[in-house]
Amino acid sequence: MTNGFWNDKRVCVTGGAGFLGSAIVEELRLRGCAHVAIPRSREFDLRTLDAVQRLYAEARPDMVIHLAAIVGGIGANSARPAEFLYDNLMMGTQLMHEAWRGGVNKFVGIGTACAYPKFTPVPFREDELWNGYPEETNAPYGLAKKMLLVQSQAYRQQYGFNSIYLLPVNIYGPGDSFDPQRSHVIPALIKKCTDARRSGAEEVTVWGDGSPTREFLYVNDAAEGILLAAEHYDSSEPVNIGSGFEISIKELVEKIARLTGFEGDLNWDLTKPNGQPRRRLDTSRAMEQFGFRARTGLDEGLRRTVEWYLAREERVTT
Repeated sequence: MTNGFWNDKRVCVTGGAGFLGSAIVEELRLRGCAHVAIPRSREFDLRTLDAVQRLYAEARPDMVIHLAAIVGGIGANSARPAEFLYDNLMMGTQLMHEAWRGGVNKFVGIGTACAYPKFTPVPFREDELWNGYPEETNAPYGLAKKMLLVQSQAYRQQYGFNSIYLLPVNIYGPGDSFDPQRSHVIPALIKKCTDARRSGAEEVTVWGDGSPTREFLYVNDAAEGILLAAEHYDSSEPVNIGSGFEISIKELVEKIARLTGFEGDLNWDLTKPNGQPRRRLDTSRAMEQFGFRARTGLDEGLRRTVEWYLAREERVTT
């Protein structure tokens, strides 16, 4: 679907070679955007001011979609909290400041649902963002990304800078990272169950007790929501991007076990943290402001993701 909005735009997508970034870049091209800059970390260390300035001088963007982030699951966040804080904070702060200084027309900042307080009433409404401290295991990451919101509002107030701030939930789908050191819960569980089935293992160990709930958004739906906001939304009030569907980790693991063909036992490691007790977003603002509603159900999205992963693994081993 294209309406000509993107035809003459020069867009810089930080993190554009990554999981979500690749989906956004592909969607931009389908919508007629011929000028998409995708900075690679080996050429542009976006934690440094020099790299950010070089990027903008070369790309000359009209719009920046800032996706680049240091991310990981509970284990990675717990092991490297300083990196998660510093790297994400420095990237966001300098990218937005130099975008304003260089006359970029619009900055799209991508936050995280980890920015919400640990005990936010469910469903999470944007107005609850400041009513408590985030869940401890990912607070440094969540707070670093939350500063994009503060900066966006401050720069709009003082400079009239057009920036927006979006809060996506956990994103999953084909192309996700299945690296055990970096992966989030869905790819981690798909890999665990597939490896166990292939090796004949009798059980799979899962962190926590299975009681926490999470909301998941299929990657193509996430790309659609972000681009709708980039095109139509012009306020620094935060907006949730999610599916509005909540599932327990226990039920999620059972679904993934069935889809991967793993028939063994699930061993719940109660010495490991559960993370935030519940997470589901109120997505009404996204619908009201720019007409976004997720279209891919969790069962269908999981099926596509498992099929993609199994096909990829088969190519690797043959």
